[in-house]
Amino acid sequence: MYKKILVPLDGSKFAETALEHLKTIAHGCPVDKAILLRILVPVLIDARDYIAAEGIHEAEMKLEADAKKYLEKTASALKKEGISVEIRMEIGTEPAAKILEVAREEKTDLIIMSTHGRSGVQQWIFGSVAHRLLVHSSVPILMAVPGDRKKYER
Repeated sequence: MYKKILVPLDGSKFAETALEHLKTIAHGCPVDKAILLRILVPVLIDARDYIAAEGIHEAEMKLEADAKKYLEKTASALKKEGISVEIRMEIGTEPAAKILEVAREEKTDLIIMSTHGRSGVQQWIFGSVAHRLLVHSSVPILMAVPGDRKKYER
């Protein structure tokens, strides 16, 4: 049923709760490929006029290298469990829009992601990637909610 699954990850323990669902589905039905996606938000977008370009470039290169290392490590662990995995990184200021764009490009059958569980003022201030995806996605979404949130807080 699900041949291609997209799993957006932001490097947090919250986001990684989606991986357990991916494993369960991949072991229960033949999944051709899981795509681990990391959206990189440009560094200090509002401060570019005030900070030397070299410093910003170095910070963005480090961010990209760290994200790639994280995705490769995560993919390696999944591959050891027999799951076919690909990693992908995208740059954008609107993570939800980028996730939907990748889902369309890759023709994914399912998106599995975790919610950080923000509500009230926090959601109003920070917005909710999960909410935007639920409203705008034409692809089914499995939303993993961490059971013990305090265990996953940074």
